[in-house]
Amino acid sequence: MCGRFTLNTPAKIIAEFFKISEIPDIKPRYNIAPTQSIATVTVNSEKIERQFQFMRWGLIPSWAKDMKIASHTINARSETVAEKPAFRSAIKHRRCLIIADGFLEWQPQGKKKQPYYFTMANREPFAFAGLWENWESPEAENIVSCSIITTAANETVHPVHDRMPVILPASVWEEWLDPSIKNAQQVLPLLKPYDPAAMIANAVSAIVNSPTKDSPECIQAMPLSLGG
Repeated sequence: MCGRFTLNTPAKIIAEFFKISEIPDIKPRYNIAPTQSIATVTVNSEKIERQFQFMRWGLIPSWAKDMKIASHTINARSETVAEKPAFRSAIKHRRCLIIADGFLEWQPQGKKKQPYYFTMANREPFAFAGLWENWESPEAENIVSCSIITTAANETVHPVHDRMPVILPASVWEEWLDPSIKNAQQVLPLLKPYDPAAMIANAVSAIVNSPTKDSPECIQAMPLSLGG
């Protein structure tokens, strides 16, 4: 799964990296949690150009009666995403990139869990495979929400957790975002574990366990080898 991630790369670098024309108004985040507003990239179907958009983390299907379902849809499993009612329309019509520069997973160690922070070895930002939806509340409020797709863990993540978010290499972003591709089977092969050699892991402080903590200390590396 993926329940926390980070984005503290400067906005100008993000705009250049994702080829977005405008520089997004993004503040450094060190412990992004579900229900919060997160940075995404979508494609304008008219101009076929990438655009930046904030979305609520926790997908709310258009048919949902209320927002309660969002607590169960922060992630979508790649193996069943084309079949689940909450995601099967979005995988065909509403795909996005979710911008990140690291994510967290917890390794059970006795009665406690040790958090580990995963990043690219080169420390560059990257993109999770995401899905999004528009939902109108009973009060006529429009909420744009999203979900991170997950897959089996690669060799770098597996010592900590058996699942990981799908990280899409830049070479497939255009295909993933392409609004003309409406066949889920065409994009499902993109949902696979990322190259483990391109990633690194570091143990971090348990202060990151609290979603109210959001400072550089949350991802400061600790002198602890992977596995304890």
